[in-house]
Amino acid sequence: MSSDAIDGIVKSYVSYLAGDRGFASNTIDAYEGDIKQFSQYILSEEKEIEKVSDSDITHFIQYISKPGLAATSLSRKISSLKNFFKFLIEEGLIEEDPTLVIESPHIVRKLPAVLEVEEIEKILEQPNLETPLGLRDRTALELLYACGLRISELLFLKAENIDFNEGFLICYGKGKKERIIPIGKCALDFLTLYLAEVRCKLDKGKAEGILFLSKRGKRMSRMGFWKRFKEYYHKAGISKKVSPHTFRHSFATHLLEGGADLRVVQTLLGHNDISTTQIYTHITKDYLKKVIRDFHPRGRR
Repeated sequence: MSSDAIDGIVKSYVSYLAGDRGFASNTIDAYEGDIKQFSQYILSEEKEIEKVSDSDITHFIQYISKPGLAATSLSRKISSLKNFFKFLIEEGLIEEDPTLVIESPHIVRKLPAVLEVEEIEKILEQPNLETPLGLRDRTALELLYACGLRISELLFLKAENIDFNEGFLICYGKGKKERIIPIGKCALDFLTLYLAEVRCKLDKGKAEGILFLSKRGKRMSRMGFWKRFKEYYHKAGISKKVSPHTFRHSFATHLLEGGADLRVVQTLLGHNDISTTQIYTHITKDYLKKVIRDFHPRGRR
């Protein structure tokens, strides 16, 4: 694999970290630096990324584990590698993860940022529905929140994945695992309008059925979507640090706050392990505490 090809993969990975994972810019910079270091090592060893083995990963860890490297820095580099190979699997570039041999560093799990319903609505109101791209963006945002999709799932959706009669969509998540998700009426109405009035104008015969297209008629990129999203949440006056992935966190949290069963939310999100979904129960407990504190006559301390 050429240096240019690897650079292209790294750029796509950086977009993934920003859009799909919602990482902070300093974290993205650090991860990008780590993967560039790994890429240079792979090139020097004349290895193809898709042929990297667990022994290659072990040798690389030994290579960077020099005296003076802080344990926290090594832990981050290992996390960078694991995230990178997880991305390669999701993109279908490799089939097996060679980083499974590395013991994951212990990282304190942070609660994800969540938007209030009113904040979501403010962001949804920002796209200009009088323009084709504004209607496209509003439809994409509605679907993102209505179904709790990951950015990659949204941007790879095809028109054929939507069942308008039954009000469902089929998406393919991590490991190309299929799941069926109901679509709310509001998102379905915008989808119908977008398909009838906008997508046909954007499609220049290169789309291969992809639902959300750029003005050039190709699939929207993660970075392109992220830039539009950033513009909208700034216009909405949202001061929190959020990303498109925050809509997914908010989707799960709002369902649980409304009384949805945890197992149902797990299925909708496509989590293999329910412990991944349980992180949202901590958020809803904080919400319940806030309700008591704000509205119960003896709730304030």
